[in-house]
Amino acid sequence: MRYEIKGGSFPVVVCYLDSGEGMITERGSMVWQSSNISMDTKGGGIGKMLSKAFSGESMFQNIYTALNGKGMIAFGSSFQGKIIPLDIEPGKEMILQKKAFLAGEMGINLDIHFNKKLGAGFFGGEGFIMQRISGKGTVFMEIDGEMVEYDLSPGQQLIVDGGYVAAMEDTVAMDIKQVSGIKNKLLGGEGFFNTLLTGPGKVWLQTMPISNVANSLRPYFPASNGSN
Repeated sequence: MRYEIKGGSFPVVVCYLDSGEGMITERGSMVWQSSNISMDTKGGGIGKMLSKAFSGESMFQNIYTALNGKGMIAFGSSFQGKIIPLDIEPGKEMILQKKAFLAGEMGINLDIHFNKKLGAGFFGGEGFIMQRISGKGTVFMEIDGEMVEYDLSPGQQLIVDGGYVAAMEDTVAMDIKQVSGIKNKLLGGEGFFNTLLTGPGKVWLQTMPISNVANSLRPYFPASNGSN
């Protein structure tokens, strides 16, 4: 599989497939394709489908395969930002926020990742349910806004607000850190908790989480009174 990332603020990744090669996605991110690309929608077994439903993820996966020759398919971002390629291989797994995964080669595996520390899940900004990517192949990750990457050394810590964590290597530990002082909690506008990341491993941050944008715009929309 070859690919090109095109576009500016709203990018697409164009994937060029040999005959028989396929791509996998969990949502309607296909934007255009050649006529010989076949789509097949599959579930991942009853247990996996139920866990996906519990986590708010789609229970199904779309498989796109090039038939009878080379094919082309493009996947587009859903919000202003960037598309980042990640190389997955055995022993090098990635943890992504639920909305970051765009598409990937058929050799990769998608699983629900439950944060072992419930506190980090309920108060850490992205929930204790994330997505684990394993196997072998290229994965395309969607970043809201711009991307900032840190490579944390063993024991090095980074405090991050809310949904700014897009992805991290599975060697990075995630926990919460309480904002100090009751005045800071109530008046500081940063909430009660931040996310605490501890190395070793790489961390990918995004500068404009769509959830934050939605919260910022909410006061400017009139409240619904239920009438037409």
